[in-house]
Amino acid sequence: MKTLVKTFTAAALIAVSTFAMAAEGPGSKSAKANVNLSTADFALEHYVAVTTEGESAGVEQLFAEDFNQKVQSANAKTNSRNEVVKYLKKQKGEKLNCTVNTDIIEESADYMVAKVTMKFEDFTKTDLVTLVREGNEWKVSKSINSYK
Repeated sequence: MKTLVKTFTAAALIAVSTFAMAAEGPGSKSAKANVNLSTADFALEHYVAVTTEGESAGVEQLFAEDFNQKVQSANAKTNSRNEVVKYLKKQKGEKLNCTVNTDIIEESADYMVAKVTMKFEDFTKTDLVTLVREGNEWKVSKSINSYK
């Protein structure tokens, strides 16, 4: 039931953001639109929308300045905040063909660790996401990806 409420809340948030951007008219800067990141749940749902549904609003706002992404594979790689933001902006509107499951591993007043599992037809991507509170907003500070 909680997951259903979170899903509907995130969908409503995304819809409101989309309508607000559309109302701005042509030439608006949708990638710089403010997104409600007042709770860890909102930030996590927005992260999932950005990474799997091609959402582009608030991409830069979502990630902490010291964000980095580690990809665990045969050729382990670390991506900077700028590299990830640039990649996600290029993916605007691209929906991934996967099912997504999110699990909160640990949560406190100032941070959250969540496991985001994206199941594709031939493989599964697991993303451990750390979110931290910065002032009145929650931001993604770290992401560790692995593939099976």
